[in-house]
This record gives sequence, structure tokens and C-alpha cells, in this order.
Amino acid sequence: MAATAGGRNNGTIGSVPRPSRRRPPAVAVFLALALALTAGACTGGGGSDGSTTAPAVTGRPPDTAEAPPTTPAPTTTAPPTRAEARAVISPAGVVVPVVSHTDTGWVVRTPCGATATLTEGTPVAEATIVLDPGHGGTEPGAVSAAGLREADVNFAVTGHVEAALEAAGVSVVLTRTANYDVNLAPRAEIARALDARAFVSIHHNAEPDGPRPGGPGSETYYQIASPDSKRLAGLIYEEVVQALSVYGIAWVADRDAGAKYRPGQNGDYYAMLRLPQNVVSVLVESAFMSNPPEAALLDRPDVQKAEGDALARAILRFLNTPDPGSGFVEPYPRIDPPSGPSGTPARCVEPRL
Repeated sequence: MAATAGGRNNGTIGSVPRPSRRRPPAVAVFLALALALTAGACTGGGGSDGSTTAPAVTGRPPDTAEAPPTTPAPTTTAPPTRAEARAVISPAGVVVPVVSHTDTGWVVRTPCGATATLTEGTPVAEATIVLDPGHGGTEPGAVSAAGLREADVNFAVTGHVEAALEAAGVSVVLTRTANYDVNLAPRAEIARALDARAFVSIHHNAEPDGPRPGGPGSETYYQIASPDSKRLAGLIYEEVVQALSVYGIAWVADRDAGAKYRPGQNGDYYAMLRLPQNVVSVLVESAFMSNPPEAALLDRPDVQKAEGDALARAILRFLNTPDPGSGFVEPYPRIDPPSGPSGTPARCVEPRL
């Protein structure tokens, strides 16, 4: 994991190509080449037999698309000082938000929500994007019939998103940098502390409603009160569905698959949308771990990279274009536990800092 602690850079979209839909360079801008964005279109509609089909995915037509705006190369800045740190990468590589400063270091929030004092570590002052690989440690998330853990797939995909964004010049921090427990509140606290432009929590699903002809039943959840969150959710939905639809397998889905919201008793149902507060946040459920054909795909490194690159393209479009996203649906009512899902280990085990 690498965190860039200096000035922010929005990157360029052309640095994360679509392997199967790549177009030749459109315009030479000094030494940088910008690629025109395309977004596939899927037609939607519910099946009368209980199956589901994808909501419409729209985008700029390939023959009229313009090169996305480029951003200037980042200027070299000095690393943040101890006093400027809002998060710290511990000597063991764990990212922790700073609670307060001491004469010799920092008081930080640990992954299990306690406090600890660090005197060594790498200070981080800000990040453009905070990525959250869901679950981890003693919390495996969904587990496939073959034993594939969602937490491991989440982490692998997140690594590809991180690599693609950093290659585009975007500063990135991860809430979890290895296979250890992290409670939900410290994940959100990292995003708030670093004042991220966006926070994306990466997950894979279970318990679908039924089969889905023609493509994946990807779901993206956005913050009810945030138009920017809704736009990012629509862009992620577009890119992930387009990337995964090339695989001809028996897909499954919920009936309301798409870009959507989910209300709870205290606003947004999901803590990873509620706790980041004013940070634009999206929760992604790209595919179903509980469906054996999808789990077999998600176990492949090339598919993990394809998904990660798709997520990175969506984030770069969010940062650099006014694209509105698509695939928006109205969710059907659900009866949820009053407190919402915990996603937190029953007994959180602190990693070594």
C-alpha cells in the first residue's frame, strides 16, 4: 500500500484502459495521450418469471466522445511534518487516523476502535481517494461454496484500484492494508480525517433473488442526501457492469440490481455510507460470491484486475468529468435489523502497529 501525502491530483482517465474496448489515442497533448471514454449500454426490465435484467447503462457515444480533461503534473512538495499528520502509517503498515498530537508522536485510533500512542510512523496529511476493502481478519464476509472468502477478493480488487489510480497520479489510502480486523467506525474516521474527495467501500454479494440474463447483478449504494455520491455510484455501476459483462456465465441478481440507495432508521442503512458524513461515499457489491460461476470468476487474478481497473476508471471519471452515471433504480422495500448491518467482528483482534 502506498499513500501519497502531498498535494492532490485528479489523474487522467486514459491511464486505465478497457482491455477489450480500447480505442486509439485521439489527441496528443504535449507528451500525454488522452483516450476517449465509452460506456456500454444495457437495456433493462424485470422478467415475469422472477429473473432480472440490467437497468439501462448509458454513456457518451464513442463517435462523439471528447478526450477527458488532463490535470497538470503534480508539483514536488515536502512530506508532511508530524504536526501536519491527520493519519499515520504505522511501522507495521497499518493506517490509523490521528486523534491528537504529542511532543514525540501521535495518539491514534486503532483498527478496533481503541487509542494508542505512536512515536514512529509515516505521517499522512491528505488523500484524494480512500479505498475500503470490506471485512478482513476474523470477519470473512461472504464465503463461496468452494471456500473463497469475500474479504480476500475485496482486498485483491482494491489493490488493483489503488495501483491504477496511483499510476494516474491520484493519491490513495487504504483502510485495511492486510488481512486483519478493522471495525467500521475507524474506517470512516480515516476518510474524514484525510478529507477525501471520495470513499469507496468494496464488497461482493450473497443471497440473490434469482437469475439474471445478459449480465452481472452488480449493485452500488449511494448516500441518500448526496448528489455527488449518486453520480459516483452510477459511474461505478456503468464501468463494473461493462467490464464483467464480457464473461458469458449464468449470472444472478436481486430484482432491483443497479445504482440505488437504502434507507435505515438513522438515514443511510449502511454504516459505510452513514459514518463518513460529509465525505462522498459509495458502497459497491460487484458480483455474487454465493453463485458458483461468479465465485469461480472472482477467484481469477485477471478478473480481479478487470474489476479493479473498472472501478478506477469510474473514479477518474468522477474526478475529471461531469458524466452523470446511469443504471439508477428504485429499491424495493426491505425489512432490516433496526441497527443496520454491523460488518464488525464479534471479537475484534487488534493488529500489531
